[in-house]
Amino acid sequence: MGLRADEQALLADVSIAEPWSLVECFATMPREDPLDVARGADEIAARLKALGIPCTVHEPELFLGLPKPSRLEVGGETFEAKPSSFVPSFPEGLVGKVVFVDGHVELTQGFGPTTAYLFGPDATAAPGVPDVRGCIAAYRGLINAERIAQFGALGAIAVIAINPGENPHWGGGCAFWGSPGTDDMINKPGIPGVAVNRHAGERLVAAAKSGGTVRLVTDSREGWFKSKLPVVEIPGTQNPQQFLLLHGHYDAWEVGVGDNATGNAAMLEIARVLWKHRDKLKRSIRLAWWPGHSTGRFAGSTWYADRFALDIVENCIAQVNCDSPGCRWATSYENIPWMAENAAFVADAVKDAVGKPSSGRRPPPANDYSFNNLGVTGYLSSSSRIPEEEVKRRGYYWVIGNGGNIEWHTKYDTLEVADRDILLDDIKVYLLAVYRNANADILPYDWGALLGEFSSTVARYQQVTGDRFDFAPVGDAIDRLARLVETFAAAAASGRISATAANQVHIELSRHLVRLNYVKGTQYTRDLAFPPHPLPWLAIARDLDRYTPATVGFALTQLQRGANAVMGGLLLARRAVERALGVAGAAA
Repeated sequence: MGLRADEQALLADVSIAEPWSLVECFATMPREDPLDVARGADEIAARLKALGIPCTVHEPELFLGLPKPSRLEVGGETFEAKPSSFVPSFPEGLVGKVVFVDGHVELTQGFGPTTAYLFGPDATAAPGVPDVRGCIAAYRGLINAERIAQFGALGAIAVIAINPGENPHWGGGCAFWGSPGTDDMINKPGIPGVAVNRHAGERLVAAAKSGGTVRLVTDSREGWFKSKLPVVEIPGTQNPQQFLLLHGHYDAWEVGVGDNATGNAAMLEIARVLWKHRDKLKRSIRLAWWPGHSTGRFAGSTWYADRFALDIVENCIAQVNCDSPGCRWATSYENIPWMAENAAFVADAVKDAVGKPSSGRRPPPANDYSFNNLGVTGYLSSSSRIPEEEVKRRGYYWVIGNGGNIEWHTKYDTLEVADRDILLDDIKVYLLAVYRNANADILPYDWGALLGEFSSTVARYQQVTGDRFDFAPVGDAIDRLARLVETFAAAAASGRISATAANQVHIELSRHLVRLNYVKGTQYTRDLAFPPHPLPWLAIARDLDRYTPATVGFALTQLQRGANAVMGGLLLARRAVERALGVAGAAA
């Protein structure tokens, strides 16, 4: 695409001075305890004020789980253990036989991200999974909500994740998303889940082989805490009601430099530059710094999504998450989280901002993607990462944040993890993307690309189900909408449909199609915090072979209802396009 003159002027104004100052400040400020988190918000607000940028600080009450360092006793040795948020405390210790579950296995039948419920009164272990009833289950990997829930459903009394490195990582182990309502409390963890390092893991595996027991001591508190949530509104000059939401969390484990002081600093600099150039903005840009990400399972962004839901549904053109930019050695843009409909747009922004190629992946249910239920398209959450060859050379393993630095979610996520030059590049990537998106005459979303993804997903599901279920009606509905979307895109590009009408269609398509691809819940509730498979209403097809002849009928019934939900959503999307094309046809 290439940079326009106004974009060149925008990027030329980016400086590392102000953001690096905040990184250095936050490197000395733990932001885990609610009082420390509030001081972090005060620091952000004070810096915005010093820059002359108006800032509103909301003060929501958030439900937070505050895990404390705990310990594992095995074979006469004591090891550090890091509990997940909201898991129960056992200060007196929990003793049990340890069972090691080796390899990457699907633990239970009828339970998990595809179904999000227990099939029947009890879950049954998948083939090859040992009996963990009344035992402490251990596995290799990071601690997460689905493993705690699945092992709990199989009767385990605790779960231990054996991390692959020297330092165990804090992690989220709660299945509900944001502060829970009454309907969500059933998903609060009923058993403790902790992470330990690989040395402790070796002792656990040995204990499991010998039929030994271990003692797990956990410490955690929880409750409702007043929190601070700074928001900046930079008004557009032509359509100020519509806005792009740029956001990132400012709370952290320990001091959290790479996750997410660098992101907070990037947003501060983007706010400074956009405020200076606000006379060039067509739509508004809203920036929000979230509390409650780490200890509240995205509680801050979820509160905001709940509190301003109707405004977001009506006016938000996109959400962009800023998490873990500017980390050392992270010079590659080959693994960017993006939704299919904006992949090409983001790739162009990366190329024009920093001259590098990029590739992407489906956004995970993390990094405050709390707006999927509202149907808001989004991109980014991380940007640059350590190149794959460098990861292998260093013997690193996959972590979600910090650009791939394995100090993520540990006390070693300190100033050494950040890189001034890489942060400067990442700021430019974010700045150019949000500026272009907010200023686009016609919103830059490629719904044909998303519908192509839908078609591929349905083909995979059909391959699994065979002649037990016919996906042809769903495929036909996708193809019909795809043809209409192609016609719509051509009409908008030629001016047969006005920019205003075309943008309204883009927003309506976002509201319908994003929800189909990422959620099963209602528009104003949250799904469980499990990774959703593509087209989650249909994803039970992936597990069809795991149902018995006596129970597969229930799964097929669920699948038919899911197909109806998908076709219904596609129909609503089609109607939106048809209305616009009908108006264009009448005008012609």
